[in-house]
Amino acid sequence: MNRTAQVSRQTAETKIHVVLNVDGTGQAQLTSGIGFLDHMLDQIARHGLMDLEVHCEGDLHIDGHHTVEDIGITLGQAFAQAVGDKKGIRRYGHAYVPLDEALSRVVVDFSGRPGLHMGVDFTSGMIGALDTQLVFEFFQGFVNHAGVTLHIDNLKGANAHHQCETIFKAFGRSLRAALEIDPRAQGVIPSTKGSL
Repeated sequence: MNRTAQVSRQTAETKIHVVLNVDGTGQAQLTSGIGFLDHMLDQIARHGLMDLEVHCEGDLHIDGHHTVEDIGITLGQAFAQAVGDKKGIRRYGHAYVPLDEALSRVVVDFSGRPGLHMGVDFTSGMIGALDTQLVFEFFQGFVNHAGVTLHIDNLKGANAHHQCETIFKAFGRSLRAALEIDPRAQGVIPSTKGSL
């Protein structure tokens, strides 16, 4: 099974190229122009055991909004392409991840239906050069284009860096769990409808 994708997306605001291997080893090459976002994308790759390349040239002279949102969109498109008809996957994945005082839970369903439910009260408006409001925009772009239902809850946390890092680590681990091939259901679409 070859679960890989390459997606390029260009607008007047951003130029993005994503390469994804769902069945990788956690390697990442990341140049978004926002250092903390690169750090978070690295968590997805490392904890999801996926190989990920993200290269973005964005209008950061304005702010980070277009860059962060459009990377979420392009990454979602790459997952949709790589996963294909979803035969044999477990479909659901969840993870709890702590980092010192912070604890987050992420639950994902490769349902074919986009939906984001996010309960996170960041304790700071900025983490490095990343506006914490844009974390929601990243995940909204992702779910809309990956066709997943995603629940993200930061259950505890005082440090915004820790809050965000636990979210992205848990996101990577939940993706890994959902996309794992179930040896008892090889070639079967995990839905009573027969399609996702």
